[in-house]
Amino acid sequence: MLKKEFRLRKQRDFENVFNKGFYFYGNFLSLKTVKNGLPVSRFGFIVSKKISKKAVERNRVKRLLRESVRLTRNNIRTGFDMIFISKAEISGKEFKEINLTVEKLLKKSGLVR
Repeated sequence: MLKKEFRLRKQRDFENVFNKGFYFYGNFLSLKTVKNGLPVSRFGFIVSKKISKKAVERNRVKRLLRESVRLTRNNIRTGFDMIFISKAEISGKEFKEINLTVEKLLKKSGLVR
């Protein structure tokens, strides 16, 4: 699990990323990012009901995304807010595929050292 300091938690933080951020697209995942002016990078995850009506399945996707970010967090540049937005195709994907897509999106955005 990500520590609180690395999570986007407030509505205004999410709104700031959506209003000022830049999109990067993957196969079944999108990344929206913006500078935050803080010494740490923070992450948010959005998994809508379009993925699944069942909260169990949506929470599983969020857990997989959090774990992928946690493993690559040390290589990510600091000072950014990032939101990972899942698409319907993510349901049923294995951790390896999700992790690979997260890494590709981070490289595409230039946020990996």
